[in-house]
Amino acid sequence: MPPRLPTPPTGWPIGSYSTYEEAQRAVDFLADDDFPVQEVTIVGVDLMLVERVTGRLTWGRVLGTGAASGAWFGLFVGVLLSLFNTTPGASLGPIVAGLVVGVGFGLIFAAVGYGSTRGKRDFQSASQLVAGRYDVLCQPRSAERGRDLLARLAMRPSGAGKD
Repeated sequence: MPPRLPTPPTGWPIGSYSTYEEAQRAVDFLADDDFPVQEVTIVGVDLMLVERVTGRLTWGRVLGTGAASGAWFGLFVGVLLSLFNTTPGASLGPIVAGLVVGVGFGLIFAAVGYGSTRGKRDFQSASQLVAGRYDVLCQPRSAERGRDLLARLAMRPSGAGKD
């Protein structure tokens, strides 16, 4: 059972990989060989925060995104209001009102948010936490068998399928 509080990982290293996919493949290989994988931990080492710039921000893009976001929220609120509307034949009114008000608020919030940066962040980005390498650790009682199995995996051609 995993610990409830953050604790450093324990165990002996039985493999080290440059990508998470390779470490995942190693643990999957162990599982296929009936290895007690509940004793295994994948640990990302040398963590880095990578921010990939995805585009330039302009007032047009900011306001367009704000209007679209506000429109979706306004449409949602309008549909909810129309479900509880008791006036016959007026079910479209709350939807249109919600849409218009949502676009307005979306524009305002987007403009205030972007304007407050004063041009210090004129780009969009996506952040990701990545590791320099991924170590596979195992509890000492099974570490030797785990190392032997992963040595067999390392000797297989990379394109080979499961046993």
